[in-house]
Amino acid sequence: MAMTVQCDIVSAERAIFSGSVEMVITTGTLGEVGITYGHAPLLTGIKPGPVRLIKSGGEEEIFFVSGGYLEVQPYHITVLADTALRADDMDEAAALEAQNLAQQQLANQSSEIDFQRAAIQLAEAAAQLRTLQAIRKKAGK
Repeated sequence: MAMTVQCDIVSAERAIFSGSVEMVITTGTLGEVGITYGHAPLLTGIKPGPVRLIKSGGEEEIFFVSGGYLEVQPYHITVLADTALRADDMDEAAALEAQNLAQQQLANQSSEIDFQRAAIQLAEAAAQLRTLQAIRKKAGK
């Protein structure tokens, strides 16, 4: 039996997940990280995209975060996200529409748009789509 660690995923609005996990996998500012029981303390920014939780028995659950921070203590992992969604709450059609709208805004050089905001929206929509693809890939196993 593998050792577990307490993990909490919270957004600005609410707590999304709280429970014991064997491993947390996400993309930090310097690349992908995998955190297990007893990991050294760590604080890093996380990029928009999936957060994979490996629970006891190998069961995997995937969440989407729009960015935020990962705090690791030896016996507790906290994901602090601006926005966090369970896989079941994600809408692929809305993510595709948001991605297309952001791409159109970035392509339209003459419009009065906030390019930084459009780029962030594009990155978040693309990250949601990557998360949905990871969920489909896992389901196809």
